[in-house]
Amino acid sequence: MATTKEYIDFVCEQIERYGEVRNRKMFGEYMAYLNEKPVLLVCDNTVFVKKLPETEPVMKEFSAECGFPYDGAKEHFILDIENRKLLDKIIPVLEEITPVPKKRKSKRANTKIFGTM
Repeated sequence: MATTKEYIDFVCEQIERYGEVRNRKMFGEYMAYLNEKPVLLVCDNTVFVKKLPETEPVMKEFSAECGFPYDGAKEHFILDIENRKLLDKIIPVLEEITPVPKKRKSKRANTKIFGTM
């Protein structure tokens, strides 16, 4: 089951008090961005946080469950998006440790256009 548009909108509403929020659809699922940083993965109407040394203490403090967002993925923490106390602790950590993705060169810019003679 893919994530619904209503659910990703709800997730974004929950984190918009921490900064500028947007989401991007990828293969039927979504990535939620905070201040242009990809901080939350949303799959099957479930919010996932990467397991990192910086996120582990906070997520374990709140007894977060773990799961796999999609087949072949590494195990992630499952974020209770309605738990304000947890959000107040984990979102600033995620925003601080997550880099802004580097812009990739467009493959289209390198294509040659052949004219007719």
